[in-house]
Amino acid sequence: MTSFTGQLWEENLPVFEKTLQLPFNQELQRGTLSTDKFTFYIYQDSLYLADFARALAFTGTRAPGSALLLDFLEFAQNAILVERALHESYFQEYQIGYTTGKAPGCFAYTNYLLATSAYEPFEVAVAALLPCFWIYKKVGDHIYAHQTKPNPYQNWIDAYAGEEFATAVAKALSICDRLADATTDAIRQRMQQAYATSARLEYIFWDSAYRQETWVV
Repeated sequence: MTSFTGQLWEENLPVFEKTLQLPFNQELQRGTLSTDKFTFYIYQDSLYLADFARALAFTGTRAPGSALLLDFLEFAQNAILVERALHESYFQEYQIGYTTGKAPGCFAYTNYLLATSAYEPFEVAVAALLPCFWIYKKVGDHIYAHQTKPNPYQNWIDAYAGEEFATAVAKALSICDRLADATTDAIRQRMQQAYATSARLEYIFWDSAYRQETWVV
């Protein structure tokens, strides 16, 4: 029998396949992505991670038990540590000095996660947060397996294809499956909708970075 998260993956596979085909990920895989596009992405990712950590922490405070609370606070802490690491490594290496704030794609994604973590049932918030774990891991694994070497972005590729991140993803998947198994059909449907929305926003985030998206006015 297919697990709930397995069902989510199958339902949203076309979005993931299109995400892999985005110029950003194709050029990252080949090592031909321009530095300005990569640094724009890193800056937006740092802004995203700060709010992702807030959404994780807030979701954790609504957990039905202390074990889940600790899990989500640990997820939030790790997101903050990754955000700090970006500043200590990539921001210095590439001398990133953007001050423009969130691009529209980042703004849409983070505000969706923050709103969902605040106003939707705990289970729905967990499903909305899952694509950032799972799709990032899947994209990282794909790029790692098919990359052109040497690759100037090897450190990024190694981080998202690494075992430490894989452990966090496995835990997030397990939590989502347990919650789905224990809730109602109506909540499961809302979980499916939340996951699908975030999967699409993952696509938009990478596309936004490649286009170095800005506000019209």
